[in-house]
Amino acid sequence: PGSPRTPARGVSPAVRGLAGRKRSRREMEAESPVGARLGEPSGKSARKRLELPRDAEPGSPGAVGRWRLQRVRAAPGAAPGSAPAPGAFGAACPALTPCPLPAQEDVAELRGRLQRMKVQGPVPSVPSGTSSELQSRLERVRQLEQRVRQRRAASGAAAGPGPAGDTAGTAPAGEAGKKPPAYQRFHTLAQDLPPGLTLPYKFRVLAEMFRSVDTITGMLFNRAETVTFAKVKQGVQDMMRRQFEEQHLGQIKAVYPSSYQLRQEKNVPTFGSGGKKSEYQLTLEPVLGEEEKVDGRPHLSASRLLERRREFHRNLVNIVREHHRAFLAALSPPMVVPEEKLTRWHPRFNVDEVPDISPAELPRAPQEDRLSTAQEVLSTARGMLSPKMEKALANLALRTAGAGAGEPALSKAPAPASTSSALRGVSQGLLERIRAKEARRLQALLTRDARQEERAALLARLPAMARLLRGVFVAEKKPALGMELLCARLADSCPELVAPGEMEKHVRLFAELLPDWVGIHALRTDTYVKLDKEKDLGVVIERLNKAAKEAGAL
Repeated sequence: PGSPRTPARGVSPAVRGLAGRKRSRREMEAESPVGARLGEPSGKSARKRLELPRDAEPGSPGAVGRWRLQRVRAAPGAAPGSAPAPGAFGAACPALTPCPLPAQEDVAELRGRLQRMKVQGPVPSVPSGTSSELQSRLERVRQLEQRVRQRRAASGAAAGPGPAGDTAGTAPAGEAGKKPPAYQRFHTLAQDLPPGLTLPYKFRVLAEMFRSVDTITGMLFNRAETVTFAKVKQGVQDMMRRQFEEQHLGQIKAVYPSSYQLRQEKNVPTFGSGGKKSEYQLTLEPVLGEEEKVDGRPHLSASRLLERRREFHRNLVNIVREHHRAFLAALSPPMVVPEEKLTRWHPRFNVDEVPDISPAELPRAPQEDRLSTAQEVLSTARGMLSPKMEKALANLALRTAGAGAGEPALSKAPAPASTSSALRGVSQGLLERIRAKEARRLQALLTRDARQEERAALLARLPAMARLLRGVFVAEKKPALGMELLCARLADSCPELVAPGEMEKHVRLFAELLPDWVGIHALRTDTYVKLDKEKDLGVVIERLNKAAKEAGAL
């Protein structure tokens, strides 16, 4: 007998007009039996996947029971191999074979497993010693956590008196402790200048701003045009690509008070700059002498611009000198260096940590009939307000006055010098002598002029150059060489790039320090150098190192 799922061939009636042409899929589905249309496997497919409702899995008991009920209702009196009628109860569901019920052997095996699980003994309890050890470890973790919290609280209290939940107070502290960028901290390394009294980066920017302001003011002033802050601000920002505000102008006025005369003027032509002619504007006028006049009118010449720029730079250096003097006085022991002999800053003096210049007060536009405090409002509107409003204003004025008087004055006292923990047990007299010697060495370093600096640089090169000098004489196999030939040979052998003219200074310094080793003899028009090759080179280098240390080159 054929399978109930396989439809018999030739059951479907023949359709006229279909012979000789390809039939569409809809026509083929119309010819197929009901079971095939509802998901039964056709002759081409060997299997058909069993699809169950989403709320029941294939192996769940509910699915098995539902399929069993479906089989019973689908064909109560039909043969087991017959398909359900199109209108019968099971016609809507595919007539697929459900999962078979578990056999008796499987049920017996499951019961045996369940019995063995019940027979097994209870779960062994944790030994008492283990639980006490875990509790002790937990107690130690809690103690460590408590210590960490206490240390954090102590560090927060030492960092600032503000409340712990105040996030606005902690942000400025983080910004203040942030290091400036590297191009600001190491800006002196990019300058082709000898080490000296360098300025902080912010002071150099301010000096550049003053140069720009002077240039623009000179152009406007020489053509008899009123110099306003709005014109100067736009010009400086175009030249420097930086923001220029009234605060910078106040700093310039504080550094060089006699540079400009500032006023608030009215009815200044704006020429489409956006401001009203009736408004007050801040104007600048350079302060010039009586002798600086052209055709009876003051004129800001290029030479005067250079003089003003140098004067501004000197004032900036003097401001840094004041902070440097305070730094030297706070050292242990204190150092006193004459200002006219100071040629460089102390090595531990951080120039870029010099505080900003406090801007000078600029003239403000007059403001008539404008009240700013509660006391002014109360005195002006006396008798026009209700008694309750007058009382409220009086209380506000008292609170404002009390808050202003209660602010403590901040004083900056230098921290006392404290002995490091690594120096405990060392004699105090020895420490004082070492500090005094270090102070003398630093004082000599701070007061070294350009000629002494050049001599120290020459002395630092002599120990390494002594070997080259002896090697040249040994290679030439002559007791004496001409100065030009010797300098050329040394310049070729020296690892540093030194000109022959500079090399002659080194040779003459050799003759000055070691006359018993190097001798210079002038014969007619030529100069010859004679070297004692029998002298011990180690002794020579030792004497050169000693001379370099005494000069502070090493």
